[in-house]
This record gives sequence, structure tokens and C-alpha cells, in this order.
Amino acid sequence: MTRKIEHYVGGAHVPGTSGRRGPVYDPSTGEVQAEVDLASAEEVGAAVRIAAGAQRSWRAVSLSRRTEVMFSFRQLVHEHRSELAALVSSEHGKVESDAAGELARGLENVEFACGIAPLLKGGFTEQASTGVDLYSIRQPLGVVAGITPFNFPMMVPLWMIANAIACGNAFVLKPSEKDPSASVRLAELFSAAGLPDGVLNVVHGDKVAVDAILDDPGIAAVSFVGSTAIARHVYERGTAAGKRVQALGGAKNHMVVLPDADVDVAADAAVSAAYGSAGERCMAISVVVAVGSIADPLVDAIAKRLPELRVGPGSDPSAEMGPLVTAEHRDKVASYLAVAADEGASVRVDGRTQELMDAADPRGFYLGASLVDGVRPGMRVYDEEIFGPVLSVVRAGTLDEAIALVNAHPYGNGTAIFTRDGGAVRRFQFEVDCGMVGVNVPIPVPVAYYSFGGWKASLFGDAHMYGPAGVDFYTRTKVVTSRWPEPAASTIDLGFPGTR
Repeated sequence: MTRKIEHYVGGAHVPGTSGRRGPVYDPSTGEVQAEVDLASAEEVGAAVRIAAGAQRSWRAVSLSRRTEVMFSFRQLVHEHRSELAALVSSEHGKVESDAAGELARGLENVEFACGIAPLLKGGFTEQASTGVDLYSIRQPLGVVAGITPFNFPMMVPLWMIANAIACGNAFVLKPSEKDPSASVRLAELFSAAGLPDGVLNVVHGDKVAVDAILDDPGIAAVSFVGSTAIARHVYERGTAAGKRVQALGGAKNHMVVLPDADVDVAADAAVSAAYGSAGERCMAISVVVAVGSIADPLVDAIAKRLPELRVGPGSDPSAEMGPLVTAEHRDKVASYLAVAADEGASVRVDGRTQELMDAADPRGFYLGASLVDGVRPGMRVYDEEIFGPVLSVVRAGTLDEAIALVNAHPYGNGTAIFTRDGGAVRRFQFEVDCGMVGVNVPIPVPVAYYSFGGWKASLFGDAHMYGPAGVDFYTRTKVVTSRWPEPAASTIDLGFPGTR
């Protein structure tokens, strides 16, 4: 019998009532391993009402108790890290070591939330006017929601949930229906840590559930990570409904390599950043901009490394790259290789070749690491987000040309530069139009006490994710003007209030 994945609402597993289900595959074999319930708008609304009831009491819980719950949750996740990594690997396909790394980065956000109390402090001004004091306080928004992607089924939910709950909100999570089990397991661990029932709810679904979240008047704010087209939809529909929305979209991240860079270091970094998690990362390096004389040796060095990558199931400890999440996505990514050749680029290493996938089950959704040289703006392989193990190489004559390439691209999530020249680095980080910049670091994802977010078509709105920006997003400020007058001094005064 096929395993059923239910919603998690009010601290319990709740079977779906819509009559609709979606398949959850084992990407390494291509087989359906489970079916997930897909919520109706009515089911989403019911979860929101339960969350609203739970939030009224949760917001009154002391910061000390909220912190205690966060610490307990952090410890439980740490204790179950092997189980969680295996669960992600089985539904997403990434190798277990990569899944464990994802969880570790997610836990950093939980640890940040454990220390959130000082960031929730307000301010106080004594004697702002005669006998009048002013103070500001931060309060939670109420019920907030998160819509998360398939590529990081633990880390991205923890980007949102940890801060939101620590700030006193209740949360409704709509994870990707492609790999939903990790989110349910995290919710179970939150319950085990002492989080009251209904503060965190997981509702599975597709566009029906997404639109129900965006339209529901009981939800005050929505956080989203995914493709640019859907991010735009989420932002426009959510803000039209009067919600706060942070919507992070797609990416086309460039890694600029200057002639003075160490070729082997740059090649290792490019391979690691382009093909980890089969390229299904919004911060993956998808374009290497090789400047000047380093281009030929760098391309040769990258190409030499690709046949040595072991492609296989995520459960294989020797595998370095697993399958893609679905057959449809694998086929779409593979189609870019044919298009690139037709447009005049050179497919230096073709991941469709079976010998690059000797450890892989042919029934699985595998594609080997691919390298395309001679890429130029205007080619689809350059202009579009591929979200798979395809690395393009664009050749540039100068740093000026490289910066112009990065800045002209519609995406602006992340970028990196590899060089020994401090002056070039200073100029690059000053001029480049991207939200996150790496200096000899290929994947510059900020640590939890900073915040994550891109520019241009990689972000809709102005709210970045997690860290201090996350605290700002999940709270609102109230200013209190206070006076304790003597009754005998009370008078009627219709003039405009003064401060002197």
C-alpha cells in the first residue's frame, strides 16, 4: 500500500478532505513512494482559524518560555539529524551529506531565534514632554504563512518558522508537494519540544492552497522562496490582499574569475558550487565568467573534474551528486544542452551521456554534470534560470566587461569573484548589482545573524529573509505616549498638542 502523507494541523495528523492527492517520487528509482494530500481552500481556511486561536495565547507566553521551546527544538533536531537527512534524500534525491549540510544551516537560524529576545526590545524616552514619556514595543503580526520550495525542504522552512514563532506569531506552512515529509517531521519535533498545538501547522497543496493562503484575510504576512514567475504572482496577489509579502525569486549567479586567480582553486569552487545538489540551488553558480588568459586553462580544469564526479542515489555514501527531483524537471534541464548547441555554444561535457552516470539507476531522474563553453548573452542557456547541473562559461576580456555582464542580467541574487587582487575585489563589490557577493567564496549565503536576499528579478518587495530583517518582517512597532497627571491639574485644551 502506498504511504499517505497527511496535513499536520493543531498538533495532529489530519487526513485531507479535498479528494485530491499528488505523487511523491523516489527520484533515484523513478518510483512513486507516497501520496500527499492536496488541500482545498476550505482546508487552508480551517488551519488558519486554528492558528489564530493558538496565537492569541502564544503571544502572551513569556520570552523566556518561547526561548526554552526553541532550545528544546534545536536539541531534538540535532538528535534526529541523520533521520531527517535520510528523509530529505529519499524524496528530494540529494545525497545525505548535502541534506545534512542543509539541516546544519537551517539550525543556525533556530540558534539565532534562541537569542531573539534582545532584538524584540523597544525604546524608551523619559520626559519627551513635560510629564510625558514615550516608549516603543514590538508585537507579533498574528498568523503568518510560508510557501517553500522543493530544493531545501528543511532549511528554507527553518528560515521562516524559527523567527516567526519566536516573535510570537502562529505559522501556516505550505511546503513543496514534491518532498513534503521533512516539514511534517519538523512540526512533530516542535510539538515534542513543547510548542502549543496550533502554533505551527503544515498544509500540503498546489496552486489551490497557495492562492487560498494569499487570499485569506486571517493571514497577515506571507514568506515565499521559489521561481521568479511564482514569486511575482505571490507578491502581487498577496499585497493586493493587504498582506506583508517577502518573495524571493530565481537566480543566474555569475562567478567571475580573473587572470591572477589560482586555476585549481577556482575550478574546484566552480564544480562544487555548480553541481552540488544537482544544481538545484538558487545560489548555485550557473555562469563562470572567465576573464582574459585564464579562460582556456580554467575550462580545461573544470572539464577534467566532471567525469570523476560519482553520480548515484542519495543513500549511497560514495555518491557526490544525486538525481533531479522529477522526470519532468530532468528533461527540461537536459533540453538546454540541445538548445545551447543549436545556438552556437559548445557542449564541452554532455551530462546526457550514460557513462557519466555509471552508478545511477537508469529509471531514476539523473543527469550528469554538464559544461557549456562559448556562451553569450541572448542564448537561452545564459538568459534563463536552468536550475540543474549545467554550468555555462562566458569569456570576457576585462573586469569592466565582466561587471557589465553581471549587472545587465535581469537576476541579481548572488555573485562571486576569484582573484588575488584586493583593488579589483573592492571595485567589484562596490559596483556589482547583486544582493549577495562572495570574495573567493562561490556560494555567499549569509550566516543567520545577517539576512538573505537578492536584487532585481530575484526579489519582490524590499524584505529580506531571516536574521534581523526577519525580525522586522514578523513584528510591528507600537508607540505608547504616557502621562500620569494629577487630577487637580486637568484642563480642557483644544490646541494642537505641543512638546515644549
